[in-house]
Amino acid sequence: MRLSPASVKLSGSPALLALALPLAAALAFSDETLDKVPKSEGYCSRILRVQGTRREGYTEFSLRVEGDPDFYKPGTSYRVTLSAAPPSYFRGFTLIALKENREGDKEEDHAGTFQIIDEEETQFMSNCPVAVTESTPRRRTRIQVFWIAPPAGTGCVILKASIVQKRIIYFQDEGSLTKKVCEQDSTFDGVTDRPILDCCACGTAKYRLTFYGNWSEKTHPKDYPRRANHWSAIIGGSHSKNYVLWEYGGYASEGVKQVAELGSPVKMEEEIRQQSDEVLTVIKAKAQWPAWQPLNVRAAPSAEFSVDRTRHLMSFLTMMGPSPDWNVGLSAEDLCTKECGWVQKVVQDLIPWDAGTDSGVTYESPNKPTIPQEKIRPLTSLDHPQSPFYDPEGGSITQVARVVIERIARKGEQCNIVPDNVDDIVADLAPEEKDEDDTPETCIYSNWSPWSACSSSTCDKGKRMRQRMLKAQLDLSVPCPDTQDFQPCMGPGCSDEDGSTCTMSEWITWSPCSISCGTGMRSRERYVKQFPEDGSVCTLPTEETEKCTVNEECSPSSCLMTEWGEWDECSATCGMGMKKRHRMVKMSPADGSMCKAETSQAEKCMMPECHTIPCLLSPWSEWSDCSVTCGKGMRTRQRMLKSLAELGDCNEELEQVEKCMLPECPIDCELTEWSQWSECNKSCGKGHMIRTRMIQMEPQFGGAPCPETVQRKKCRIRKCLRNPSIQKLRWREARESRRSEQLREESDGEQFPGCRMRPWTAWSECTKLCGGGIQERYMTVKKRFKSSQFTSCKDKKEIRACNVHPC
Repeated sequence: MRLSPASVKLSGSPALLALALPLAAALAFSDETLDKVPKSEGYCSRILRVQGTRREGYTEFSLRVEGDPDFYKPGTSYRVTLSAAPPSYFRGFTLIALKENREGDKEEDHAGTFQIIDEEETQFMSNCPVAVTESTPRRRTRIQVFWIAPPAGTGCVILKASIVQKRIIYFQDEGSLTKKVCEQDSTFDGVTDRPILDCCACGTAKYRLTFYGNWSEKTHPKDYPRRANHWSAIIGGSHSKNYVLWEYGGYASEGVKQVAELGSPVKMEEEIRQQSDEVLTVIKAKAQWPAWQPLNVRAAPSAEFSVDRTRHLMSFLTMMGPSPDWNVGLSAEDLCTKECGWVQKVVQDLIPWDAGTDSGVTYESPNKPTIPQEKIRPLTSLDHPQSPFYDPEGGSITQVARVVIERIARKGEQCNIVPDNVDDIVADLAPEEKDEDDTPETCIYSNWSPWSACSSSTCDKGKRMRQRMLKAQLDLSVPCPDTQDFQPCMGPGCSDEDGSTCTMSEWITWSPCSISCGTGMRSRERYVKQFPEDGSVCTLPTEETEKCTVNEECSPSSCLMTEWGEWDECSATCGMGMKKRHRMVKMSPADGSMCKAETSQAEKCMMPECHTIPCLLSPWSEWSDCSVTCGKGMRTRQRMLKSLAELGDCNEELEQVEKCMLPECPIDCELTEWSQWSECNKSCGKGHMIRTRMIQMEPQFGGAPCPETVQRKKCRIRKCLRNPSIQKLRWREARESRRSEQLREESDGEQFPGCRMRPWTAWSECTKLCGGGIQERYMTVKKRFKSSQFTSCKDKKEIRACNVHPC
């Protein structure tokens, strides 16, 4: 989206930013209500005073400023979002900025500058030009506008929201539709200044983070890197306010720098785990290669984490690759509410930010370290003309990703006894363990198979599986439980049940290789989570080292590569599968040659053994219609696999094909080409010529009938003489001439220039007894003279009509 050039500039001092009532909603007020406002007052003042029905504590609608700041920086642009939680919606709105403790009836009461993001959604109000309202009244769940903060010395700003739903007007002075932000002290310029309140919630809450990448060639076409676009592995954590992973206005740590420039989460994870007292959960999710694929092709990466009263913030980041040092993420997102509860859901659109460690301006700019290091800042559309996000009009950058953080459980005694909704109550109820088998008597199963090996060979959490086969279902109205059973497990030496063993933490990710070119060493560590209950010594290793090769060749023609990323999950859920890992080109060869190092690797992986269970198949479907409408074709039928795919491969055929025969297809009549036209049937006066064609295939099975096989056309050689005697004389002379010519042909053959011809053959039989046929005769070459240079010495053929009388 681009910002509309339309804007309203206002003078400043203490300000109130209010989302008041829409012009489109004027019908919701009675004329009597409006008449109570003094006519001398401005319209902006009237719409603020006519507030309609107040709904205190109403939480379906919310007003949010991007980043949830408690302080604003003068002149800075802020994205303001008004949204409704589904299934709620609103039809209209109005946005006004007022100075604090002002009524809005004078121009100097207003402050700040509004900018339209989407002209199809929002517009400036005609009767109150400092207000923004809807372009057309319709159902909507969210709108966004930009508000540029007023100049220094303005003071605090209060954001108020009012919306129209159907004909009911909701207005709120406090709560989810009101937010107060104050001017930031100049001594804190450049630093994210958002004081975080202490959390008063009780118990713990568990959340799921889901990352939806929207960075693709379709949404961001300028200079889009087709070759190696990806999102790096997500790294973050739930933490206390005493620890900062990253923040706007702060400086990137070495861990953030390695994520931003190389996409490597190793150092970042190490930094997070070193703050074990301040961190509750390390958040990790796999990388995405390529950056975007449809959700029906690849599921969005997700991770689960927990928060408690002291560690109620969450931060994460992921690199947009390739790029100089660009990332997206959240910083210190507070999941604790002022009502001492836990936030139910956060949905946030993300734009890229610059880590301040590399000065490149395009996706694939060469490495150019920023010295001295700069502060972390969001990218803008006016950073550089070569930037892929550049917009000369200064429009907003289209979001490149969206993150959804959703609460999935609460544990322990909660301070906030009012649940969000019925589904929330159900989700928080822990499922009770059942000791007895609740299998219906009408379901006959085989015995359970032995438990498979644990999918984890370390102290990482894994699962094991057992299976059984449904032999019979005596009552189809009573459903039968699943044929699979899963159980959490850990690798050898990690079980809490064995009193003689110690429980170990997960391995911290491998450290960076000790050298950047050639073979070096790397290490990883873990710690003892619980010592053996019997007092014995824990002998499991807490540190491992191994050789690592970052770049095998170190010549000028070789390229420097990043370290290999983590292995992806195995492609199979049981048995043999494949897994992949990736790395990126860190620096191209110094001599300008192409980089030949591989950027991805694949290897086999073994999951728990697949137990073979007979396939459960549906009955065959009816045969399909024949593939043709006549003659010979094919038809098919199918059946479905009813057992789960995880039970193993099913070798039974799921589709059958057979031949089918329908009535013969019609065959049309087939004819030869037309013959040449015959000689005229008269030697003088008017006559006619004919031509014919032969039937090669008679029509069959209702095919098209045969068309005409004889065609006639008129001919006229010369006028016949009227004197009968002269006419007879000429006929006689012509007859004698033909007779003498025939005699000469019979004796020696006909003489042509350059060759001697054989006599004409006799006329062939007529092709038809009546209705017009043809006869043919031939003359062939008898002798060619050696001195001949003529090319007319060829065999000859004559055709004439015969039996032309009607049948």
